[in-house]
Amino acid sequence: MSYALNQQLKHYFGFDSFKGQQEEIIRHLLDGNDCFVLMPTGGGKSLCYQLPSLLMEGTAIVISPLIALMKNQVDVINGISERDGVAHCLNSSMSKTAIDQVKANVRDGVTKLLYIAPESLTKEENMNFLRSVKVSFYAIDEAHCISEWGHDFRPEYRRIRPIVDNIGRAPIIALTATATEKVRTDIKKNLGIQDSREFMSSFNRPNLYYEVRAKTPDVDKQIIKYIKQHNGQSGIIYCLSRKQVEDLAEVLRTNDIKAAPYHAGLEPSVRNATQDDFLMERLDIICATIAFGMGIDKPDVRFVIHYDIPKSLEGYYQETGRAGRDGGDGQCIAFYSTKDLQKLEKLIDTKQPSEQEVGRLLLQETKAYAESSICRRKLLLKYFGEDYPQDNCGNCDNCLHPKQRIEATEGLRALLTAVATLKENYHSAYVIDFIKGRPTDEIESHKHHENPEFGIGEGMPDKLWMPIIRQAIVDGYIVKDIESYGNLKLTAAGKRKLKEFRGEEKPNAFYVTEDNQFTEESVEPSTVSGALDEQLFSILKDLRRTEARKRGVQPYIVFMETSLEQMATMYPTTMEELQTIQGVGQGKAKRFGQPFLDQIKLYCEENDIIRPEDIRVRNVANKSAGKVKIINCIDRKMPLNEIAESLHIKFPGLLDELEAIVYSGTRLDIRYYVESTMDEEQLDDIYGYFEDAETDSLNDAYEEFDGDYSDDDIRLVRLMYISENAN
Repeated sequence: MSYALNQQLKHYFGFDSFKGQQEEIIRHLLDGNDCFVLMPTGGGKSLCYQLPSLLMEGTAIVISPLIALMKNQVDVINGISERDGVAHCLNSSMSKTAIDQVKANVRDGVTKLLYIAPESLTKEENMNFLRSVKVSFYAIDEAHCISEWGHDFRPEYRRIRPIVDNIGRAPIIALTATATEKVRTDIKKNLGIQDSREFMSSFNRPNLYYEVRAKTPDVDKQIIKYIKQHNGQSGIIYCLSRKQVEDLAEVLRTNDIKAAPYHAGLEPSVRNATQDDFLMERLDIICATIAFGMGIDKPDVRFVIHYDIPKSLEGYYQETGRAGRDGGDGQCIAFYSTKDLQKLEKLIDTKQPSEQEVGRLLLQETKAYAESSICRRKLLLKYFGEDYPQDNCGNCDNCLHPKQRIEATEGLRALLTAVATLKENYHSAYVIDFIKGRPTDEIESHKHHENPEFGIGEGMPDKLWMPIIRQAIVDGYIVKDIESYGNLKLTAAGKRKLKEFRGEEKPNAFYVTEDNQFTEESVEPSTVSGALDEQLFSILKDLRRTEARKRGVQPYIVFMETSLEQMATMYPTTMEELQTIQGVGQGKAKRFGQPFLDQIKLYCEENDIIRPEDIRVRNVANKSAGKVKIINCIDRKMPLNEIAESLHIKFPGLLDELEAIVYSGTRLDIRYYVESTMDEEQLDDIYGYFEDAETDSLNDAYEEFDGDYSDDDIRLVRLMYISENAN
């Protein structure tokens, strides 16, 4: 039997042997048994139901929320099959003709795997259809969605068992990549498979590197630099909001990175096209909201970046699991900010009271992971109930840059004593207040301030108590009881340790490391760094005059002085780098840039200049909602005063906005308005001045006209002149 199953594996999938517990799981299912499978992303969960479906009589129903993954897996199965239609999906985005074809293939016995979303499964017409066919088994993929303790709870998933009973009983296999003990229990209870066998694989992904960085104002710059250092590699960047996904993708594209957004708000056709482009490597980077939207089976994703700290460690673990599924190296970098944490807390406050408790506890675990200086692999595995025996994994930021250990044996004694004194009924913050002797309203209401142990650790620094609690959890002395929303409980080892402290023999020393400190200030200024090279600046000004004379334009039309200053600071030598300079768009770079690049390159070679590694990131400032509205209004030739009124700003404020747009390189045709408000002689007079002027300075222009024209008129004509001649 074993040899035959291996033959089937080789025949269908081309693999010589099974991975881990795959064969055992498949045999269990083939024998008609329910089972629960907990297997990390990349461990081969899909094969556990794909191969049995091809061998069993009837059609396997795969319930999955991942429409993108459905499409991907359907393509994979059909690709290994000798005939079309062996795998299909059924969802609301399909046409009636396509749905009829799927149903025909199922009735004819052609289709062995039918992927269906939970929302589609609940439709009466689909239930009626499935009652008429032979169901081999039900596979519940992403089963953590069943549990309210899971990171992507879906109410529709709670109805799966009644629907299965309605359609017709068959074996159930529930699969997930991330589930704590509480989540596993909840899943099995809801599906009615409490007595099913559990298959659990290790959560450890040794090929993944974990790092948490402070999220500073220059985070976009850091990400762009990182991507360019890993040029051509595939990566996913997770953001919490659709807007952030869109904005970041645009910033990346502006900096010549092949990126696209992916979230539930996009049209299905757009999402499918983006998915295909990513799989076919026409795109390097996908900016996505959550792992749901990115159910894409791409094995060679080399890095996963969390632009925002995730809402739970389950979500974080699953999303990082997209990296290195081929066994190669994968880099997992998360940006952490207390401001982002506060935003998530506010979102939690809008939920039902019971959901708030769950949400806060999950978020606190994420916070602990980010701030702790303990081995990140050890923390992650402990969260999922798995012990990692080593203290240093050698593949996370905390282990590669370890902090000095501090003895905190007395702190552990105080902690265990406090937890026992408080009857194991309180969470971390309450226990710390008790240890420090803080008579909060809650403590006084329980009269714990009258307990002789109150203030048992008041002499130790505040910053050590959370590290002590985290280390005590990792060492197995205490646990957070999820049923009671995070109350600290003593384990058997913790009770033994407490007896040691009360005995005569001195217990073994207990060590901690201080938490990581995250500053939200820029690592380096977000504006151009470095010192102005006065000699190069002078050379570039001479070159600008020469180029201006050749073309018969003013020097400032070629490049503004501020642009030359940045060139003399950053030393750009390529068109790509030149376009990161303020006031230099793609058109201006191509029209005027090459002589300046040649000069800068020659200057750097002759003077052995070491250029800054970081080039200023090109912004997309002119893409804000207000600026887009202004551009659209001008395209419709709407009077500028009416545009100002619609934006609730004064006219000089609108001119500020127009100048920002024009100086960023965008052409604005405002001649229609200028000609309607000024007579021809006035317009020619001011326009002629800027045609002859050596500088675009407004002060020089005001002085020249000495009150003959208003400041607004001069600014308007200058805007028109620069837009028509420089952009």
